[in-house]
Amino acid sequence: MTATLAVDIGEVELANPIMPASGTFGSGGDFQDFYDPACLGAVVSKSITLNPTRGNPPPRVTETPSGMLNAIGLQNGGLTDFVDNILPDLRQKAKRLVASVAGHSEADYQSVVERLAATPVDALEINISCPNVKAGGMAFGVSPHTAGGLVAKLRRAAGAKPLWVKLTPNVTDIVEIALAVEAAGADALVVANTFVGMAVDIESRRPILGNLTGGLSGPAIHPLALRLVYATAQAVRCPVIGVGGIQGVTEVVAFLLAGARAVQVGSAALRDPGLLGRLPGELAEWLTQHQTRVKDIIGGLGRA
Repeated sequence: MTATLAVDIGEVELANPIMPASGTFGSGGDFQDFYDPACLGAVVSKSITLNPTRGNPPPRVTETPSGMLNAIGLQNGGLTDFVDNILPDLRQKAKRLVASVAGHSEADYQSVVERLAATPVDALEINISCPNVKAGGMAFGVSPHTAGGLVAKLRRAAGAKPLWVKLTPNVTDIVEIALAVEAAGADALVVANTFVGMAVDIESRRPILGNLTGGLSGPAIHPLALRLVYATAQAVRCPVIGVGGIQGVTEVVAFLLAGARAVQVGSAALRDPGLLGRLPGELAEWLTQHQTRVKDIIGGLGRA
């Protein structure tokens, strides 16, 4: 059997289910020496805010056991810079392009979505889950009321452009947020962003990160993210995209079995820049060995 990697995320057709996580791929140029971005199912941009954002004070990144903490704070050049300077080149590199949207207010989100809806991006990923900004970000994603209310407004602003909503794991029950967002018009859910964490320098007796706290990613969070993907996929009808702690094809397949239709890879690609470029081939090899297709294993998790 020839491995078939194609998947559909709503109306968006992907040649394979492998994508970078927002904020870990830049504009693609840093990875061109390792692989062609066109080999990926889609490229996901860094989160775009209405106005340029400087981000948080340094230090912004620190290693932790089996992971890393980051507190970048959505640093980016703003909407106009993205549309004029980044989008044209990124559009040429990627078979499918997903623009990540962030904001400090509902009006910010709406302005960015309205402009990007008129551009040739294939989908908009709404980041309501960033744990490293003082206003906006995760604040919109921690209750069904605020999450659903924002997504309903952005659904109207986006017109026909597909909306993917990136959820935060830092809630009591992610399923109730997922259901509210789906009811408000989300076409897909990205599960999930980083977990809030902290690191301390015991010699200086101070937090290591300039922002005090940061988002924990890496292999330490994979079991946590896997449970969230499974719980969400069991509850909603729209596609789920799994993200969190992928180190290789084993974690990719685990997410697919748990119900994800595609995956995103983040911090592992910072350690191993060629990883994303290898994963489609490694997934194809795994599927061939097991004589199956991607679509046949999605949600195929058996019970112990």
